[in-house]
Amino acid sequence: MRTPDLDDLDRAILDRLQRDARTIAESIAVEVGMSTAAVQRRIKRLRETGVIAREVAVLNPKALGQAMTFIVEVEMEREKSEVLDAFRYQMDADENVQQCYYVTGAYDFVLIVTARDMEDFEGFTQRTFFDNSNVRRFTTSIVMRPIKVGLTLPVRSRA
Repeated sequence: MRTPDLDDLDRAILDRLQRDARTIAESIAVEVGMSTAAVQRRIKRLRETGVIAREVAVLNPKALGQAMTFIVEVEMEREKSEVLDAFRYQMDADENVQQCYYVTGAYDFVLIVTARDMEDFEGFTQRTFFDNSNVRRFTTSIVMRPIKVGLTLPVRSRA
């Protein structure tokens, strides 16, 4: 996908929307000094071009009983494309996996995983790692306290 050219007004709109996607166009228009219709047209273009990929509700994991977060590094047995693809699909389908990164370095994947408790995480490790002959090893860090968890991206001008 070609990155569309974004001006300062686009960036101001994006900044506001990523802090609160429920912000109405009228409010954004006042903030950025544009008409409501112009803001609506820009938001539509940003969606159509894929700059705005999704608009979601960010949920509190603890409120949903997912009190624990784990950072898991995974080394695969073989680096064949079909093995890596199968693992990617498995991680994409698992609701406990919040983020999955294919990375360089000592490990092949880094996962951010949530679980209700250690027993729930043990079930995840059993089905994901121990039952998978393509996983050579994995290491886990338990998040004691999140310091920063976010989805916002810097939208500053490149100038």
